[in-house]
Amino acid sequence: MKIIIVNGPNLNLLGVREKSIYGSSSFTNYYEIVTSRYPDIEFDYFQSNVEGELINYLQSVGFSAHGIVFNAGAYTHTSAAIRDAIAAITTPVVEVHISNILTRENFRHESIIGPVCKGSIMGFGLDSYRLGIESFLAPE
Repeated sequence: MKIIIVNGPNLNLLGVREKSIYGSSSFTNYYEIVTSRYPDIEFDYFQSNVEGELINYLQSVGFSAHGIVFNAGAYTHTSAAIRDAIAAITTPVVEVHISNILTRENFRHESIIGPVCKGSIMGFGLDSYRLGIESFLAPE
């Protein structure tokens, strides 16, 4: 099984930005923990602050992986292009967010990518990624 984790803008700053919202752990540290927890899964990881790079990456892996765990960051609320890329690929995508976006600023309450995703997980800190991975392991 191959699962891809994709992070959007500003998530490269986890552990140093807004620790009260996102915690003090870097994603690199978390990625090592989560990949060691699932030794039978082949993981890939990609992060970009650039919308077009995220779209290109989704298109390059979106027909061969078993699942994509995607935190689109602020693009969740603004990018019709990323939404269209998710809709165009055959690999199922689970939308994840570290914080509960429904308890934050009003502009974060709507996810335009959510309707084309397999599901959405939010508010469980970095553990949201693990829950996203688990969603691909559960029997259908």
